[in-house]
Order: sequence, then C-alpha cells, then structure tokens
Amino acid sequence: MFLHFIILLLLWEKTAYRKYDFNYLRRCPGYLTLAKYLKPISLLLFIFFHSPVFAQEEEFSKEPSVVIYTGLINYQGDLNPNSFTIGHANFATGISLRKPVNRWFTARAGITIGQIEAADRYNRDYLKPRNLSFFSNIKEAFAALEFTFLDINRSRFTPYVYAGIAVFHFNPWTYDNEGQKVYLQPLSTEGEGIPQFPSQKPYHLTQFSLPFGIGAKYAISNNINIGFEFSQRKTFTDYLDDVSSFYVDKNVLLQARGPKAVELAYRGNELPGGTGYPAHGEQRGTASEMDWYYFAGLNIEIKLSAFTDLFNGSRNNKSYQQRCPRKLL
Repeated sequence: MFLHFIILLLLWEKTAYRKYDFNYLRRCPGYLTLAKYLKPISLLLFIFFHSPVFAQEEEFSKEPSVVIYTGLINYQGDLNPNSFTIGHANFATGISLRKPVNRWFTARAGITIGQIEAADRYNRDYLKPRNLSFFSNIKEAFAALEFTFLDINRSRFTPYVYAGIAVFHFNPWTYDNEGQKVYLQPLSTEGEGIPQFPSQKPYHLTQFSLPFGIGAKYAISNNINIGFEFSQRKTFTDYLDDVSSFYVDKNVLLQARGPKAVELAYRGNELPGGTGYPAHGEQRGTASEMDWYYFAGLNIEIKLSAFTDLFNGSRNNKSYQQRCPRKLL
C-alpha cells in the first residue's frame, strides 16, 4: 500500500494532470482558478479511499441522517471589507443529508439559502463618499467531506471540520432614488460587455465556490444531535456586490446602458456636498480581492430511521444509550 502511494506521487505530475488542456477554460472567469485546486483534492481523496487505517476500524453506524440548519449569513467584499462581522447579517437556512463513510469521514450534500447586503454608509470612512449599496439572494448547492475527531457514539460530543465544492447563484440589486428595485448586472456599471471597454468582461450570476468550515455537535439521544457550525465560501468572483475595478467613461456608459446605469454606478453626488461622477479609470473597487460569504448558526441532525420509527409508532430509543467501554486487555 505504501509503495503504491509513493509510485502515484512520482507519476502524478507527468500523467494525470498534464495531459489535460485547460486553455478553453480561460474564457470562463474563475473556472481556471478553480482547476488548480483539483490536484490537492484528488490527493486527499486518494489517501481517504486507500488508507489501510480505515479498514481496521471497529464497526460503526453508516445510517444516513438529515440536518436542518438555521443561522446567519454575511459577506466580505468591497462594500464590507471587514472579516467575520455580524453587522447587517441576515437570516439563512438550509437542509442537507449526511452519510457516514467510515469512522472518521462523512459525506454531506445539501442546499442553503440566504440574503447578503452592505452599504457604504456603514463602510470605512474613506469609502463612504462612494455611497453605493447592494442586496443579493444567495442560493447554494454543495457537496463536502467531513472529518470527525471523536466517536460521538462513545463520547456524545465531537468537533469536526469539512471542505468541499459548491455551486451558487446570486443577482445583486439596489434601490434607486425613487425607491424602485433595480438589478445591477444588466446596467454594466463598470462597463462589463460594452465594446469600448474590452477588458471589462460580463460576470456570470452562477459560479463555483469552495466551502469549508468547523463545528461541534452533541448527541442528545440515539437519533438526534444538535450543534453549532461556522463556515466560509471562497468564491472566484469580485461581483457579489457589483463592485470590482474602476469607473468607466460616463458618456459612453450613458449611451450604452442609459441614465439609470450612470445614476447607480456612482452615488456620491446624492450626499450633501458630494462630488460629481469620477473620471474614467478612477478606482471603484479592488479587483485583486475576490468576495467571500459565510455562515454561522445552529443545526439539528436527525437519523432517517427516527422518521421510520415515528411513523411505525416505535417506542424505542427515547433516550441516549451509551455504549459500554471497550476492553483494553
């Protein structure tokens, strides 16, 4: 087994990945960046499926369970550059399925929804004159692998970590001076898709992200666990808030997308003493830093057999039944 692993490492660079051509992905923003993560993920999966340690574990329950999540969602980006804040966080909820693979690892997959928002009026002082704001619903589907540190069947408590891959949809909007909801992507506020600005490519509203997080859970019965979890999403877009790079020429934007695009691309002139529309090329955002979103909240995990027992009128497993300690001698 060990020799097999060494041979794989030696051949890895010359075979598995170099025979593929990722050039076609360069037309898809963020997808080529995602490709570089495939290598370490593949190595982790190889170790996971081939390590002999797992074959020697005691018998464990592979019973699937459903997890219901409720908590908060927030974002980090140009309109909220601070990390891990709860200011202006919103409610989020989700549901997922968990299926233990072995004593240490559990596969999980599910969906999560929530809404993110931010505004320059709550931003750092030097960014407040920009006066931009946005809202966006986040709808996410994910699959991940979870590593559990302790045997919850014996300890009743365990911390865990997980990582995986997700696909999410967003669509930023704001409210104009008349209080009307206006979606921002079609306005090309930074010249995206306008021929006069060939470097400004349109951004996609459905993207990949890399979810990872930590948590802890406690077994209150044979069938039910409760826990707390914090998780982040590494995205490959800087447009969750429709702010990324620089202002484009006001007259070109006006001609291409109309007065609403000019109105919402810069809103500093709405403030008392605010200045006029910035010159072409002036910084509007930080294109080198991608946006993030993250969750924190509580979850309840229920084994699927509990629902069967409920419908069958079973009276078993009303309380937690702890196993006897293993024999050491």
